Amino acid sequence: MVCLFVGLTIVFTFLPRPEAAPAADPLRADRVQVNALLDLDTRVLAVGERGSILFSDDQGASWQPALVEPQREVALTALVALDRQRLLAVGHDGWILRSDDAGQHWHEVRHDDQLGEPLLGVWAAGAERVLAYGSFGKFYQSIDAGATWQPLALDIDSAHLNGMDGGDDGRRMLVGEQGLVLRSRDGGGQWQALPAFYSGSLFGIVRLSGNDWVAYGMRGHVFVSHDFGEHWRQLEVGNALPLYGHTRLPGGGLLIVGAGGSLVRLDGRGELASATRLAGHGTLTSAVMVGSRLLLGGEQGVFDASAGNLATLGK
Repeated sequence: MVCLFVGLTIVFTFLPRPEAAPAADPLRADRVQVNALLDLDTRVLAVGERGSILFSDDQGASWQPALVEPQREVALTALVALDRQRLLAVGHDGWILRSDDAGQHWHEVRHDDQLGEPLLGVWAAGAERVLAYGSFGKFYQSIDAGATWQPLALDIDSAHLNGMDGGDDGRRMLVGEQGLVLRSRDGGGQWQALPAFYSGSLFGIVRLSGNDWVAYGMRGHVFVSHDFGEHWRQLEVGNALPLYGHTRLPGGGLLIVGAGGSLVRLDGRGELASATRLAGHGTLTSAVMVGSRLLLGGEQGVFDASAGNLATLGK
């Protein structure tokens, strides 16, 4: 049975979608459910429903479809860059794809349709090491830049893993369902489960500094820690809508996005700067700053939200 969390975090994967436009028509990036965005400076990438991978070389003004072989047409949920050329994307059915040309062509390195369980995130751990994680405690490591993968064991009773972040000093955190927060001080050699400070699912974790961390998730919950997870304080953002993704803002700070067009901006230490909603665009799953432009992704595809008062979010 597909668990409630999977239904919430990638709910739009299962919603009916308009039929795809004929191949001869220009690609409509507003007709693809987007689950994640990535900026490579010279190129922006988006992944989403039915194995969709799009790339733009003009800061999101126009989009092209990448070539995916084989195309299994299951949802992709996250992507990461190892460097400017080597990229990885993960999704349902344990699907892992790799690109060696900055996202224009992708080939499959892993797939498991027997379990049919999604990977929900992927994180570059430095050099050739990459970590992928997802439903029911799935946690995999590659030490050859994503070419091959081995499972890693975590003592978490098959809880879903939703977000990860860390730094070069070995400090890392993993978050998941039912308020799960795992902390490592040694680059993932050992993980410690922190005392629960929230009973709902956490969808994201962000390292702002070695001590300053932000976690966010269901019902508009945002928490900040200034001591590497020893203590957490909830920020009152003014709504109870789930928050799904984030991007770092120029000059420090963070923008968190979610259902109902939720936009929550934090300063460089994770304190609340503003909270608002963007009408008319439904649920937002992801965001990325491309120069001075803010691109948002979600159930209505990917679009430029830099006009008007949203431009202040990048300052």
